[in-house]
Amino acid sequence: MVESARPGKRFEVVEVTGPSMVPTLLEGDRLVVRYGAAVRPGAVVVLRHPFQQDLLVVKRAVERRPGDSWWVLGDNPFNETGDSTVYGPVPAELVLATAVLRFRPREEGQRSLRARLSWAASSLRVLRADSSASSRLRAR
Repeated sequence: MVESARPGKRFEVVEVTGPSMVPTLLEGDRLVVRYGAAVRPGAVVVLRHPFQQDLLVVKRAVERRPGDSWWVLGDNPFNETGDSTVYGPVPAELVLATAVLRFRPREEGQRSLRARLSWAASSLRVLRADSSASSRLRAR
């Protein structure tokens, strides 16, 4: 799930909540998302939940389905918060944005230089469509 998300903007920063995209995304991660970007298999996307359209979720777009819809899955195989295995293909108009960048906020107790360097090295990650993740998820 994500907090915030206002369509109408081109880019926005949203916060990740919940475990459905672990290990790719953790609780509290921030995503820079781009509205209206082309969705490719393997992309991390923000979409409206098909049954609760006031709820925004983050999933991986696994494959395009007939009828202009997407099969979406969470990266965490042990999470049961719902994805296309529960609600089926998601109409393309519910896919709002594509994540382009993930960054992790710095933890409160990070005072040492080593801890800060470790955070700096791992906090920022460009999110590209990962076709190998798409293939791996399709096989599950």
